[in-house]
Amino acid sequence: MTDIMRSGDRGMRARMEQQLGRASRSPIGAWFRDIDRVLLLLAFLLIAIGLVAVAAASPASAERYSGGSHQITPMYYFWRQAGWVALSVPVLLAVSMLPVTFARRAALIGTVVFLALLALTPFVGVEANGARRWIGFGFAQFQPSEFLKPMFIVTTAWILSLKAEDRHLPVVPITMLLTGLVGLLLMLQPDFGQTMIFGLIWLILLLIAGTSPRILAGLAGLGLGGIIMAYMFYGTARARIDGFLFPDSSAVAADTYQTDMAHAVLTAGGLTGTGPGAGSEKFLLPEAHTDYIYAVVGEEFGYIACAVITILFLAIVTRVFVKQLEEDDPFRLLAASGLAAEFGVQAMINMAVNTGLAPSKGMTLPFISYGGSSMVALSIGMGLLLAFTRRNPYLSRSSYGTGWKSK
Repeated sequence: MTDIMRSGDRGMRARMEQQLGRASRSPIGAWFRDIDRVLLLLAFLLIAIGLVAVAAASPASAERYSGGSHQITPMYYFWRQAGWVALSVPVLLAVSMLPVTFARRAALIGTVVFLALLALTPFVGVEANGARRWIGFGFAQFQPSEFLKPMFIVTTAWILSLKAEDRHLPVVPITMLLTGLVGLLLMLQPDFGQTMIFGLIWLILLLIAGTSPRILAGLAGLGLGGIIMAYMFYGTARARIDGFLFPDSSAVAADTYQTDMAHAVLTAGGLTGTGPGAGSEKFLLPEAHTDYIYAVVGEEFGYIACAVITILFLAIVTRVFVKQLEEDDPFRLLAASGLAAEFGVQAMINMAVNTGLAPSKGMTLPFISYGGSSMVALSIGMGLLLAFTRRNPYLSRSSYGTGWKSK
């Protein structure tokens, strides 16, 4: 009897091992084995924190934007954000499962499509606060520049990676033309903040690609010249810069109410915050659910919660950059690093504005701020980042710049 029981146990173990083996060879099993699960967890933590933050900010924004026949329930923005999260998470997971080659081709096509839409935006876009940055109507509005960012990064990474195959290719001028075209189309809207994001990410990619320091210095000088030109000829940029540099000057025409109030709201909660739903200063804050949601987190959950969010963003960027030290595929290295840099730069700018360290930019906090267009676009970007950081067992190890050959 004992022998029969032991034989049955061995048979059960064999069947279980066989089933696990089949599961590990399935597409889902292979994806889960190769994906950076820590990076995926960090992204999900930010999304969850974002839902809590939007729930805290929703009553303030609902009250501010209610009026007349347009009445908004206190949790209106929270429930809408929950719907966008329910849509975005499957998008994130689906994109993360794409093979690297397919993801690259999809991003190249996406760059062409969203560049065309970006060119149409100044003419057919919806006007808000003197700018045209959105296309569509009602619930179907979206911001082409948000979707273009991850596509642009992957396309630029691919162009720069071609240098490993032919060092004579003019990859820097080509990517410079692409970046200049994007910047021109954005300034037609106008959108100075997004223009700066695209320019910074391009410079970061050039730095990672090993571009000559002399070329980088020249490009940095051009960038500084662009900021000076924007200050001279772009009234909104001049007003915000003056308001930041000379906040107490009576000659400053800019209204610094938003950044001043954001700083006041953020510091109102102290170390541990007033508690969920107990914040009162947030009701005086414009765009509490989008651009200034970091300040709402500070009031209701305290400096500790703000520090946790900052650490999560830093952990994502650091993990990707450290992991890329072992990557020998130039395209994957540049694409993953660029996507992580874009994620970190946007978060840094938003937090700097909320803390009074930078002038107002109209920049959302990734995965934390309310916004359907932003949430879906960020999920596509994070999905691409996860796709490009999956374990890559098929490439032989060789030094950067000498070629990458499959085994």
